[in-house]
Amino acid sequence: MALLSPAVAMPAKAPRIVPDLRKHRRVPVVIPGRFMREDRKEYPCTVQDISVGGAGLISPMKVLINERLIAYFEQLGGLEAVVTRVYSDGFAVQFKISAHKREKLAAQITWLINRDAFPEETGRQHERFGTAGRKAPLKAEDGVIIDVDILDVSASGASVGTAARLPIDTPVMLGNFTAIVRRHHEQGLGLQFTEVQDINAVRQSLIPG
Repeated sequence: MALLSPAVAMPAKAPRIVPDLRKHRRVPVVIPGRFMREDRKEYPCTVQDISVGGAGLISPMKVLINERLIAYFEQLGGLEAVVTRVYSDGFAVQFKISAHKREKLAAQITWLINRDAFPEETGRQHERFGTAGRKAPLKAEDGVIIDVDILDVSASGASVGTAARLPIDTPVMLGNFTAIVRRHHEQGLGLQFTEVQDINAVRQSLIPG
């Protein structure tokens, strides 16, 4: 009888997974994207709902349960994922990301929700301040660092002067702030911070003095 005790005790651990998964409630969004399979070929998809734990995707491409993918979504960047369910018109994935990436994703999803709720306030919704030709390092995901001229800043983003043309939706670091390349302009790049910042903190960090 003693041999049965561990077997009886083990199922008690299983229900602990359920609330952990369900606490990441998915929110409906529509985001174009693509995903790369293990054969390194890319295919189009559209996000129909998302949370920091995973997403539901619409795609004509048939995938396999437990298949590992690299998904790339506009405004969110690249995410490692594994297929958990397959539908007639798409599939669901669970993200395999670090705690730091999860926090960043949570901020990006929050921004997306607010953007959809208040579309007229997106883009340049915060007051911008000139910077009198200040410079700052702009670091891309591959580790390359570019010195850029800060043209103006706001609580939600910055415009920087540079000859570099990083691809739209590229994640970057401007000084100590995580951001995403949102547009190209004649003088350089328009960046959006992954979360709204305290403008005083932005000014003190990027344009001290």
